[in-house]
Amino acid sequence: MASFSEEEENYVRLALLLKGVTPRAVRTYFDRTFLPTSLLSTLNTNFNTLFDLKSKRIINQAQWDLLIPKNGAPDSKTFDVTLMVCLIRNLTSIILPINGFDSLPLPVEISPGSDLARIKFYRNKLAHHDSNTIDTAYFNTAWNDISDVSVSLH
Repeated sequence: MASFSEEEENYVRLALLLKGVTPRAVRTYFDRTFLPTSLLSTLNTNFNTLFDLKSKRIINQAQWDLLIPKNGAPDSKTFDVTLMVCLIRNLTSIILPINGFDSLPLPVEISPGSDLARIKFYRNKLAHHDSNTIDTAYFNTAWNDISDVSVSLH
């Protein structure tokens, strides 16, 4: 079996960090913000806001089905990072990063909102990345940012 190049290994390591570790960190923060025992009542209280997000296609049908299940109660363990961040952004008074949630926050911005924006930024970059390689300089920056964020959210 051929070995990976350093750039291929960077891609794989970053993907594992973003898909394996960060969802757990975001879920830990989410569950502190929306206590699992009161998640259903919180979602019911905010039904109109959620319905508006669905109408604007910010929440898709699959996510809606997780929030409003036909059987049983919603469970954050079924939510992906995108849905959890969406709910945190829209149902709490979280402090927004200076340039919003769609840009990489400045290094001096240290808050849960900035941490979530960093995760979102790097996940989107990886999802839209054209190759299975990442140069070492970018990898080191991303790895440090994401590792720090995962610890602070946890």
